[in-house]
Amino acid sequence: MALPQKVRLVEMSPRDGLQNEPGPVIATDIKTGLIDRLAGCGLTHIESASFVSPKWVPQMGDAAEVMAGIQRKPGVCYSALTPNLKGFENALAAGVNEVAVFAAASESFSQKNINCSIADSLERFVPVIEQARANGMPVRGYVSTVLGCPYEGDIAPEQVAEVARDLYQMGCHEISLGDTIGVGTPLKAKRMIDAVARHVPVEHLAAHFHDTYGQALANLYAVLEQGVAVIDASVAGLGGCPYAKGASGNVATEDVLYLLQGLGIETGVDLDKLVATGNWICGQLNRHNGSKVGQALGGKGKQQGETA
Repeated sequence: MALPQKVRLVEMSPRDGLQNEPGPVIATDIKTGLIDRLAGCGLTHIESASFVSPKWVPQMGDAAEVMAGIQRKPGVCYSALTPNLKGFENALAAGVNEVAVFAAASESFSQKNINCSIADSLERFVPVIEQARANGMPVRGYVSTVLGCPYEGDIAPEQVAEVARDLYQMGCHEISLGDTIGVGTPLKAKRMIDAVARHVPVEHLAAHFHDTYGQALANLYAVLEQGVAVIDASVAGLGGCPYAKGASGNVATEDVLYLLQGLGIETGVDLDKLVATGNWICGQLNRHNGSKVGQALGGKGKQQGETA
C-alpha cells in the first residue's frame, strides 16, 4: 500500500505527557500556555486534559480550569480522557470537543492498572458512550499494551483485534493502538495492524507508539505503509514510561514530523514553531528535551538568536 498523502497528528503532551510528571503539580497557566502554543503550531487535535479523580492523578486535578483558560482556536479539537460517567459529565460542562476511553489488550495490565477485567472495563464505558452520543460528542477509544505487556510479555495480535473491535462496535469513531511499554518492532507492528484491520477499517485506526527501545519511528513507518494516517505523539517526548525506569515514553512529535516531512506527507504543522514549543515547555518543567530533532534544531535556533 502507498504511504498516505496526509497524516493527522494527535498531540498528547498536555495529558499523556504531563500526567505522570513528578514533583509539584504543574501550574494551570503552564498547561494552558502549552496547549495554546501547540494550536499555534498548526496541530488540530490536542488531548488537553483528563477528567479523573485528583486523588489518582494529581497533575490532572485542574482539568476544568485548563479547559476554561485556553484560547480556543477554530478548527482545533480539544479532547479529554473520561474513564467514567462523572468524568464525562465534567468534560461536557467544560466544553471538551471529544472524549476518550481506554482499555487494555492484556488482562493482567487491566487488573493492575484499573482493577478490573477487560470485559468489565468495556462495560463501564457503555454509559459514557451513550451519553456522548446523546450529546453529539465523538468518542475515541484507546487500546494499551498492543505490542507487549510488562506482566504478560507478548500479546497476540488477535487479542488486540478483539478489544479494538469491541470499542469500535460500541461507538468509538477512532481506535488508538498503544505500545505502552515501547517494546514493539516493525514486523510485530505490521502483524498487529493486519489483525485489527480485519475488524476495524484502517482509516479508523491511530498509532500511539512509545519509544522506550528506540523503535517508535521505525514502527510508525511500518504502519504508515499499511495505510494508518493518524499518529499520536508528544512534544519533546514528554511522558516517561512508568514501567521502565529512566526510559523514554511517548515518541516526540518533532521527530515524527521530521520523518513525515522527509516522506513528503502533509500535516499542516510548522516544525520550527513545534521545536520552539518543545524547548519552552522543557524550560518550564526544568527537564531534558527528549526530542532528537528538538535537540538538533533547538541548538541551531539558539545560535541564531531565535526565541520561543
